[in-house]
Amino acid sequence: MTVPWRLIGALALVLIGAGSAWHFQGWRYDKQFADQARLSAETLNKLAMVGAAAQHAEQEKRLALEQKLAASEQTHFEKMTDAQNDQARLRDRVATADVRLSVLLDADSAGGCSVSAAPGARGVDHAAVRARLDPAHAQRIITITDTGDRGLIALAACQAYVKAITKFPNGR
Repeated sequence: MTVPWRLIGALALVLIGAGSAWHFQGWRYDKQFADQARLSAETLNKLAMVGAAAQHAEQEKRLALEQKLAASEQTHFEKMTDAQNDQARLRDRVATADVRLSVLLDADSAGGCSVSAAPGARGVDHAAVRARLDPAHAQRIITITDTGDRGLIALAACQAYVKAITKFPNGR
């Protein structure tokens, strides 16, 4: 039996060529995969940077809104405190008879009434018919106006809050 050295040599050359081609293709694919991985990493990095910038912008908007709402709340608190102080002073002045509340009467409707038509020293209506209110009724009227003032101040604060919130989409 003779060994076909030519066939073995040709087969060895084919195997070496195939192995070389295999390694060459592996290097080429490795380079392509590396390029693809680099591009993918760059894209992900850019997306992360854009996302971080968007998040930072939203945080800045939220901070601005929180500061605006805090300032609005402080203003509301000051207005409420001022209204309460004014009402307390007025209540005290009515209770000590320092101030008397009166109502302007229609001259025709006071026909049979013995109300003095002469205005007092503090009157602003000349020759108008006025009737003084009982201090207890005056206190009740002041309480009602105090409640109304508080309601109006709270309503203004709520409207300012809603106005500030609706400037930002999705409550942000």
